[in-house]
Amino acid sequence: MIAIMLAGAVAALCSLLGTRFLIKWFSARGQGQPILGKEDLGPEHHMGKQGTPTMGGLAIVASALIGWLVAHMRDIAFSDQAMIVWVGILGMSFMGFLDDWIKVRKRHNRGIFWKQKNYITMLMSFGIAWWLVAATGIEESISITRAGDLGLEVPQVVWVLWAGLIIWATTNAVNVTDGLDGLAGGSALMGFGAFMIISYWTFRNPEIYSVVNPLDMGVLAASFAGACLGFLWWNAAPARIFMGDVGALAIGAALASLALTLNTHLLLILICGINVVEAGSVAIQMGVFKLSGRKRRLFKMSPIHHHFELSGWPETTVIIRFWLLSGVLVALALAIFIGDFTAVVGD
Repeated sequence: MIAIMLAGAVAALCSLLGTRFLIKWFSARGQGQPILGKEDLGPEHHMGKQGTPTMGGLAIVASALIGWLVAHMRDIAFSDQAMIVWVGILGMSFMGFLDDWIKVRKRHNRGIFWKQKNYITMLMSFGIAWWLVAATGIEESISITRAGDLGLEVPQVVWVLWAGLIIWATTNAVNVTDGLDGLAGGSALMGFGAFMIISYWTFRNPEIYSVVNPLDMGVLAASFAGACLGFLWWNAAPARIFMGDVGALAIGAALASLALTLNTHLLLILICGINVVEAGSVAIQMGVFKLSGRKRRLFKMSPIHHHFELSGWPETTVIIRFWLLSGVLVALALAIFIGDFTAVVGD
């Protein structure tokens, strides 16, 4: 438990200081976030935020990595799973960094990869999933709270496809959520907190849960929780810096990978519930628009947080209410996890 607390504390401090440094560094060079205007069907009401420093996700990823490494001074073994997960996180983060950098240099909110990015991240997601299967003893089943709870053992190729889609969908869902000050970071903080609890619970009950080195995954979750906490100090409305794709893609990959390595695949739907709602609103909006012959839209604007803004909700009201919703869903996920544990112990 000390290692988990150490990882979170170190990551939070590094993120707090590192984000402040990035704000100064980008501001001094005039490097800020471009905003899509009316001509691009973007959130015109956010044009006042144009020029705000971005790529704050660099501080999140770097701080989480430092916190994770420092925690291993407590004689915690470096697990194969965590190492592979970190390669995936850093790969996704680099992809986001390229897109962010091009946006800033071109002063337009669509980088050169805005069309190809989905395909590239999808291939990367399948690669991460395959590597986890090929190099670790990860359970090849579809589960909710623990391996085998549904009795859905699947062929290796099916598991790789399933896991790859989870990673890809989560990275994109977090990216879609990152549209209001602190919304993505706050909801991610709750998600990492949930995985930190699940990891430690799993570590303390190895006879029930079949997870390779769950303590290392708990340290990873705590590191990202701390990094998100430190970042939120500067990202809370009105934001002094944005996360950018470099942070959103990394956070999404980390959340999905934690769900896969801890055998809580379907529980991720609740832990990342607000991200599911946000991404789902975009899919629904596009579906209605296409089915109506490109004439009708269900929401005033998607993702759905913009719909509520255009309906008259202040931005801070949308953020806080979405945080509350995220907290309720995360609490429900933990209740299901603990309830299953209680049922197993009772048997």
